[in-house]
Amino acid sequence: MKAMILVGGVGKRLRPLTFSIPKPLLPLGEHPILQRIIGQLRSAAITDIVLATGYQAELVRAFCGDGSKFGVNLSYVHEDQPLGTAGPASALKGQVAPGELLLLMNGDLVTDLDFRGFIEAGRASDCDLTVAYAKYIYRSPYGVLSISDGYVQGVTEKPENEYAISAGIYLMKGAMLEFIPEQTFFTMPDLITRALSAGKRIRAHLVPGMWMGIESIENFNEALAKLDSQNVDPR
Repeated sequence: MKAMILVGGVGKRLRPLTFSIPKPLLPLGEHPILQRIIGQLRSAAITDIVLATGYQAELVRAFCGDGSKFGVNLSYVHEDQPLGTAGPASALKGQVAPGELLLLMNGDLVTDLDFRGFIEAGRASDCDLTVAYAKYIYRSPYGVLSISDGYVQGVTEKPENEYAISAGIYLMKGAMLEFIPEQTFFTMPDLITRALSAGKRIRAHLVPGMWMGIESIENFNEALAKLDSQNVDPR
C-alpha cells in the first residue's frame, strides 16, 4: 500500500527553529521527526511513501533523497500554494485503486501508534475512512458558575472536559480521493463532512499511548522530554 506524509508546513509557531530547518526535519534526539515517521511506516511494511512538500522543499529532498537509505521508496509531490490537510492527496488520483488503502498523515507527529494494527483494524472494518484520534483533557483555570435566570445555582472549581481530537493520521480507500478537488485548498474536516454527506462509513481509532503534534517550541521540548524519559529510540 501507499502512504502520503504532509511535510510542507511553514511552522511559524516553531520559529526561530524553523527559519533554517523545515519542521519535519527538526531533530528529536539524533534523528529528525520525519525520519522517525518513515521508520515507523517501514516497520508496518509500508515502503511506498509520497512526501507532499511545500516550504523549504529542497531541504526535505536533499535529506531524504529516494528513500533508499531508510529502506523505503520515496517520491514527491509539491504544493505551489497551500492545499490543506487533504488537498495534496488529490495528486494520487489514478495511482491508488478504489478499493486499495492509502495512509495519509501529518509530518509533524510524535506517536507510538501501532501503525500495523491501525491498518489491519481499518481493513477489517471495511470502512471508507478511518480517523485516528487522541484524548485531550481541557482543564479550566477558573471556577465555572452554573447560572439560571441571573442566579448562581452552583460552582465547579477548575472543571475538566475530555475531547476526542483528530490525531492527523488517516486510512482511506482510494475511492475517497474522488471527493478531493484538485489544486484546491481542502482540509480533512472538509473531506469528512463531504464523505458523511455521501453516506460513507467513517471509523474512529483511538491512539492509546503517546501522541503529540509538534505545533510550538513547548510541544517540541515536551516531546524530547517524553522520548528521553521513556528511553524511546526516536527512529
